[in-house]
Amino acid sequence: MRVKCTLCDVIESIDDESLTAKRLRNRPIHTYMCEKCQDRITKRTKERADTGNFRLYRSVKSKNDF
Repeated sequence: MRVKCTLCDVIESIDDESLTAKRLRNRPIHTYMCEKCQDRITKRTKERADTGNFRLYRSVKSKNDF
């Protein structure tokens, strides 16, 4: 399967039977990022989190009484 990175527009080939390929076929909302871009984003996010000024807003989980 040929995929295109959403950030740098690099076209790569991934295995048709891989989990990533399955996710891309079945859920069009999922996008593909190459390893280089994914590593860059992970590194920069960790740097921002280490500064102390970074807050990751997550949805509040409600407690289930059952």
